[in-house]
Amino acid sequence: MTPRPHQPDEALEALETKLLLEGIFGRYGYDFRDYASSSVRRRIRAAVELEDLSSISALHARILHEPDCMERFLRAVSVHVTSMFRDPGFYIAFRRHVVPLLGTYPFIRVWIAGCSTGEEVYSLAILLQEEGLNDRCRIYATDLSDIVLNHAAEGIFPLPKMKEFTSNYQQAGGQGDFSAYYTAKYDNAVMRASLKKNLVFSQHNLVSDSGFNEFHVILCRNVMIYFNKDLQKRVLQTIHDSLVTLGVVGLGQRESLRYSPLETCYEEIDPSARLYRRVQ
Repeated sequence: MTPRPHQPDEALEALETKLLLEGIFGRYGYDFRDYASSSVRRRIRAAVELEDLSSISALHARILHEPDCMERFLRAVSVHVTSMFRDPGFYIAFRRHVVPLLGTYPFIRVWIAGCSTGEEVYSLAILLQEEGLNDRCRIYATDLSDIVLNHAAEGIFPLPKMKEFTSNYQQAGGQGDFSAYYTAKYDNAVMRASLKKNLVFSQHNLVSDSGFNEFHVILCRNVMIYFNKDLQKRVLQTIHDSLVTLGVVGLGQRESLRYSPLETCYEEIDPSARLYRRVQ
């Protein structure tokens, strides 16, 4: 029998990646198979380096046999680059266009999907408190990783980051003194308890889990840019099914409902801020 020719490294890596993602799905139920290929492979390489291994196959074996390694992999493959009041223009648009709509509801349910370490959650809680809506609002914040969710629920951030967060807050139309929303403790800033009382943090996998409530606002910003087209369609359908009629969706700057199968179900509230209102 003629031996099969040696596969080039790139082809071998692609095969190892496919087997790894299939193994993770079969063993743990996390489905990264429809993530954008270049993005997920880059993060897998980072996980291999983090574990001090020589190959993706070695990472595959460790993940299958060591759940702690799976948790570390989740942190490596998930993107947690965020800050409070990131993209200040989004929050200005939210105050101008969405807050008046929310004021018509006796009780408001908000879902922040892919909340990471919680900066966006506390940003929105501050905004709603300043607009007098926080007491009749519940914010459900979800993410894939329990570790980042625990961090988000604690509401503790490095004190040096407060300078950046304060600047973002001011540019986002903040109405008060940002330092009033946290307490400095050693090298950390601890968010006020008044901001946490209406927050619910829970593990949720956008890729494989269905919706779990009906929401008036759903924010899923800078999450779908790491998904391929088919997965983006599935996630947008989950969001649509979870949104009340006339509810609002907020996406990231590089995300859009344009050219999606659901485009005609929405009207643009503010195109530059990627805010959309469900009309059917």
